[in-house]
Amino acid sequence: MTKSHQGGGVLQNANEPRRWLLRTACLVSGLTVFAGQGDAGENAVPPANARVVTAGELHAIYNDQTWVWSNGAGRMQSDGRRFVAWAGSGASAKWAEGRWIITSSGRLCFKARWQSSSGSHPAKTCFVHKHHRGVIYQRKEPSGDWFIFKHAVSADGDEFRKLTGEDLVSPELEKIKSQLQGTRSATSEAATE
Repeated sequence: MTKSHQGGGVLQNANEPRRWLLRTACLVSGLTVFAGQGDAGENAVPPANARVVTAGELHAIYNDQTWVWSNGAGRMQSDGRRFVAWAGSGASAKWAEGRWIITSSGRLCFKARWQSSSGSHPAKTCFVHKHHRGVIYQRKEPSGDWFIFKHAVSADGDEFRKLTGEDLVSPELEKIKSQLQGTRSATSEAATE
């Protein structure tokens, strides 16, 4: 072993700077690989060998959870796989009631009737999920971009973190329903005058 004299009278291994450099390079390399997985919401196509997320895994992720959106939230209830949601505010507020469905092909779908001040309409929205090395990818069908829904080690910006066991839909739903009833009543009265 080669020894060299470093300041302060301490003998250290001459290879120590190389080891430190090698450790630092490995650490930076590891961080680069992890960072290369992309941020939540960032476009990231799953590898060709990614597998679909099973129905059981989807159930474990979404059952009795509220998915918080930028302008609303959707609740996937266990009882009867009931789905309720709200979106928007004021005159553009709307609410939905229907079912949530999971499939063995990695799909989560919401099939619901949306109610707004302008009436009601049915809608079906689906998301497909794939899994690879602990990372869950998601894409809105039919033509949404793939993104990382949940990193192997959950990250702050993961969409997965917008799921909560707390019911954030029911209280808002009642407000919107009564607001829409008031709006429809006022519209009906004005039409008959």
